[in-house]
Amino acid sequence: MVSWFFKRKRPVGRTLRLRSRGDYGDVRRVDFEELAPDIDTFLGQAAYLQLGYFETLSDLIASTPELSQKESLSLAAGTALLKHRELVGVIRDRGADPLELMLPFREPLDAFRRATHGARPLETMLSVHLTAGMLDDFYLALSASYGDTGRQVAVILRAHDDRSALVRIITEAIAADEQWRGLLSLWGRRLVGDTLLIARAALRSTSLEPANEKRVEPTYADVMAAHSRRMAAMGLEA
Repeated sequence: MVSWFFKRKRPVGRTLRLRSRGDYGDVRRVDFEELAPDIDTFLGQAAYLQLGYFETLSDLIASTPELSQKESLSLAAGTALLKHRELVGVIRDRGADPLELMLPFREPLDAFRRATHGARPLETMLSVHLTAGMLDDFYLALSASYGDTGRQVAVILRAHDDRSALVRIITEAIAADEQWRGLLSLWGRRLVGDTLLIARAALRSTSLEPANEKRVEPTYADVMAAHSRRMAAMGLEA
């Protein structure tokens, strides 16, 4: 499959640069009982994140002319929407209002999506693949704090995400034009800070205390290890 992102002849002297922004599947389980947010916060954030990924991928579908890539993106978007709906179902089963639980996170999570939205479609695809992977891993670690509800959420988050299609588009682009490798490696590293801030914000405010930071460090380390594996699988440096 030839990507529309690189099928045109590369102009002589072109140099890809990142735009300026504001001049792990098996994550280790840590006892988050004292650090985990209340369950409504946990569910509201998790549900809105998946809705945001669906929106980002839908925008990519609209701007992608190649039919095979539209199909690949639609699979990933459909899975994000399914996860969102299933999380909304968990919220409703608990007798809560999904919109009420998600609303407090609309502004910060929309800001996160804007901050991690690339100047080019490939960068945005990489953002979805990497940030969704990191945050799914982190929320899986948190889910152990919520009993049966947490186990339901873990099953939802572990479901196949259909993001392998994004990886295929990215790796094909790199194979066709080596300049993408350096650009996307840098972009992937830049995403880490914003994503870890979202993960940190999911914890109670006491999590900023040094003693609590040490308790969360093993999970952060596992999230970062899984991130490095995702990058390496695409031939990118973490």
